[in-house]
Amino acid sequence: MAEIRLSQDIIEILRCPRCKSTLIQFEYQFQCSNQDCSLNFPILNGIPILINDENSIFPTKQLLRQSKVSKVIQKVHLRSSKDSSRSGGEDFVKWAPEIGKNIKAKTKIKKFVSMLLETSSSPKVLVLGGKTSGPGMETIFSEKSIQLIETDVFPGLRTGIVCDAHDIPFENQSLDGVIIKAVLEHVVNPYMCVDEIHRVLNENGLVYAETAFIQQVHGGRFDFTRFTLLGHRRLFRNFEEIDSGATCGPGMALAWSYQYFLTSLTKSKSLRKLLFIFSKFTSFFLKYIDYLIIDNPGSLDAASAYYFMGKRSNFTLPDQELIKVYRGAQL
Repeated sequence: MAEIRLSQDIIEILRCPRCKSTLIQFEYQFQCSNQDCSLNFPILNGIPILINDENSIFPTKQLLRQSKVSKVIQKVHLRSSKDSSRSGGEDFVKWAPEIGKNIKAKTKIKKFVSMLLETSSSPKVLVLGGKTSGPGMETIFSEKSIQLIETDVFPGLRTGIVCDAHDIPFENQSLDGVIIKAVLEHVVNPYMCVDEIHRVLNENGLVYAETAFIQQVHGGRFDFTRFTLLGHRRLFRNFEEIDSGATCGPGMALAWSYQYFLTSLTKSKSLRKLLFIFSKFTSFFLKYIDYLIIDNPGSLDAASAYYFMGKRSNFTLPDQELIKVYRGAQL
C-alpha cells in the first residue's frame, strides 16, 4: 500500500466525492464501492486525489499534469538557487511591509478550539483550503488532541487530501469541525460548498469561516464572489450563529484599493511592480488604525473581510429574520 498522510480512522470515513459511497483502498488508488459509479481516485505521493471531475474546475488529469510540471520547476529552481543569489529587486519586494492584517483570527480560532474540546476529547477537524497556513492557525496546529485533516485543490506540503469543497469526500455527520479561511470567494458556488460543510458536520459540529468583502481580485481567474456581513450570515443560514464580525478592517480595505488603483495606471509589468512596492511603503500604516475601529458599526459596513463561527443546526434562518440582525451604521 502507498503510504498515506492520514490516520486509519480518517481513511474509514472517506467517501466517493460523486455518490458518497464507501471507498475501497488499493495500493495506488481508491475505488468507489458503488458499481453504478466505480470511479477510481489516484494516490499521489501519499495524497489521495478525491475530485469529482464532473463538478470541479480542477479535474484530476490537470492536477496530475501540473504536479509533474511543478516537480521539474522545483528542481530547476533549487539548482539555480545554488548557483546565484536572489536579485536585489526581489529582496526589496520580500521585505516591503504588508498592507493587510487579520486582527481577529487568533482569538476567534482559540475560541473555536476551546468549544471543540468541550464536545470531544479528540475532535476531527477539516481544513478546506489548507495548502498553506493562514493567520491564527498556529493555535489549532499546537493542539495535539485535534485530528486535523488539511485539504486543498492542489497538492502541497500541508495537504492531506486533494478535494473540492463542492464535493467534500467524507461521510455524513462524520466531522466535529470545519475551518474555511479565504476560500469561499474563490469557489464557483459558495452555497453548495456551505451545504456540503453542513452535511459532513455532526449534530454538535462547528464551523469557522473567513471570507473577503472589500478586496480586489486576488486569485486571477479563480476569484468569483464577495459577501457583506449580512450576506455572509445568509450563506451560513443553516447554522446557529455563535460569533461574527469584521476580521480585517476598513484600513486594510483602503490600502488594498489604493494599491490596485496605482497598479491599474499602467500596462507595463515593470512599472506595475514598482507601483506595487511603492503602495506598500505608503499605505502599510492604515492596517494599524483597524485595531482602534474594527468593532465599530461603520467598520461592519466597510471591512476588508468577515468571519463567522457557527454550530450546525436543523433550523434555517428566514430572510425576514436575517435583515433584523444587521449591525452596521446605516440603520
